[in-house]
Amino acid sequence: MLLVVIIAMAVIGIEMSILGSIANTMQFQSQTAYLQACRRNLTASGLAWARQNIPNKAGEGVPGAIKLSTGEMDIRGSELDLTISRPPEKEAEVLIKTSCSRGRQMLKGEYRYKLSL
Repeated sequence: MLLVVIIAMAVIGIEMSILGSIANTMQFQSQTAYLQACRRNLTASGLAWARQNIPNKAGEGVPGAIKLSTGEMDIRGSELDLTISRPPEKEAEVLIKTSCSRGRQMLKGEYRYKLSL
């Protein structure tokens, strides 16, 4: 009987180890999905800001890099930078750089968009 109990404890220990590694994988994947969603939200927010504010500054010189506050979005460890370049045509090019982190994971993105004025 004691042998059966020892074998059962060994099997339970192996199962717990396997379940622990599966839980770690699931946590990593869920954090990655969360960070990807945050990165998409930051990009959409930066693009919306650019669409709203670039036409208002048609005659003004637009600064090279703009750092937008992400405090209202409630995304910890996030940054949103815009670089606006205005060629002579009726288009402006916006470079959106995003960065967001959670724990030890960090996702960065860099996207270029052309906006008609």
